[in-house]
Amino acid sequence: TMLTMVAFVGFLIHVFSLGYMADDKARARFFGGLSIFMFSMIGIILADNLIMIFIFWELVGFSSYMLIGHYLDTEEAAAASKKAFIVNRIGDLGFLVGIVYAYWHFGTTNLSEMQGIVAANSELISATIAALLACGFIGKSAQFPLHVWLPDAMAGPTPVSALIHAATMVAAGVYFLIRIAFLFPESILCGIAVLGTCVAVYAGFCAYGQNDIKKILAYSTLSQLGYMAAAFGLGFPGVALFHLITHAFFKALLFLGAGSIIHGCHHEQDIFKMGGIFGKMKITSITFLLGVLALCGVYGFSGFYSKDAILIAAGLQGNVLFALLTLGAFLTAGYMGRLVWIVFFGKPKSEAAEHAHESGLTMLLPLILLAVLSVAGGYMSLWPEQLGQIIRDGKDALHHLEGYDAMHQTVLILGSAAALVGLVGSFFFYGAGATEDRLEKKAGPVYGFLKARLWFDEIYGYYVAKIQQRFANLLSVLDIFVIKGVFVRGTAGVVGLFGMCSKSLHVGNIHGYVYWFLLGLIFFWVVAIGLF
Repeated sequence: TMLTMVAFVGFLIHVFSLGYMADDKARARFFGGLSIFMFSMIGIILADNLIMIFIFWELVGFSSYMLIGHYLDTEEAAAASKKAFIVNRIGDLGFLVGIVYAYWHFGTTNLSEMQGIVAANSELISATIAALLACGFIGKSAQFPLHVWLPDAMAGPTPVSALIHAATMVAAGVYFLIRIAFLFPESILCGIAVLGTCVAVYAGFCAYGQNDIKKILAYSTLSQLGYMAAAFGLGFPGVALFHLITHAFFKALLFLGAGSIIHGCHHEQDIFKMGGIFGKMKITSITFLLGVLALCGVYGFSGFYSKDAILIAAGLQGNVLFALLTLGAFLTAGYMGRLVWIVFFGKPKSEAAEHAHESGLTMLLPLILLAVLSVAGGYMSLWPEQLGQIIRDGKDALHHLEGYDAMHQTVLILGSAAALVGLVGSFFFYGAGATEDRLEKKAGPVYGFLKARLWFDEIYGYYVAKIQQRFANLLSVLDIFVIKGVFVRGTAGVVGLFGMCSKSLHVGNIHGYVYWFLLGLIFFWVVAIGLF
């Protein structure tokens, strides 16, 4: 299932890129990086060994570094690529330690063998191994506290953003989590559910403070990853995979649609400098709006079926998580409604928007195909029997829980109400084609707080930089006094002293040479007598 999705969505993104990157001077390097990205993700899917997965995992990280930093002449892209690479290495360190610990614990790194061992003796399940391996997921899927790299990654070309958010990178983290679900005890699952729920709500709030169309979509991805983590933590990995698949369809559509808008608006990304796009880019606008409805979980769209399954699971497990995830659904509809009313309606608010033009067929065809999948992708009856068995099993397990029917009705009402209120409420608050952010005008401090992403970057920059500086100072002392002082200069001093001593023996006096020769001969004679 995952392989089919990644291959198909990746193919459509490649096709879209032919038009989007047509004028880029470094498109050969771009497509090379894109192909390595796809190869690495497919390797993660097909590998059944933790070591092989880790190798492809690192290749995904390297590919993202190359592609996010594709625009070599911009400081923003260079900083974003380094940030993504370094932050992910923190999570990958835990992943690597987890692999070593898993081998020591199970005697193998093969996932099939490990699953058989755990099935035979459930007492071998280790919370430590699960937590360490989950560090890889936290880094790749941008969960707290390693979430800060994802919004900045929008500095790369838009097709790269689509691939990262839909079919690779962040999808790799969730997919890996599902692959190793058999290793997780209830305590770790509970923690992941709470973490995912908090991230879903946090990202929903932060999206209201963004004016860059790609960053708004980035926070929507962060929020949806939180939903997937919550589903997994609640004990339904099949439901998490279901949402991962449907999310890939509509998120690829939204990012490629955003790319089409940016391309048509001469690379303008500020939503308050757009407006009136619907009248100028009909096909792009219609397909984008279908993606928005799928993301908001409107009835009949793919996102409705997968997101509502998560809400049902949360409702049957606990009221707090259910309430927070429902709030997340409302926030999603609100910030996407904000984007829609400002970008697509009203009057153009800049020269770029005034002269916006529809994209070519190469870019529109992937949008149309993804729009179809965003609508119909949630109907499991349309899927081939060979695909989605784990999803069907997960949904069946959900259906058999006590109270499912009543909760299904509750979620149907609340979920639809959240989407409707969010979309309509954003219209009344922002209005069609707004020229300024009313939230900033009416609640400036709140807007500033959200725009600053709750100051996580500043906090990390201040405190982590201090810790890093102290650690660097310690390493500097070790380098000067131990490495250079003892090993380098100390070794050189010993060699120099030995040279001075041996130099004193070579004075050019034949009598001295004979003297030392006889002394050496006596020494070896004494040693020989001692040995024999």
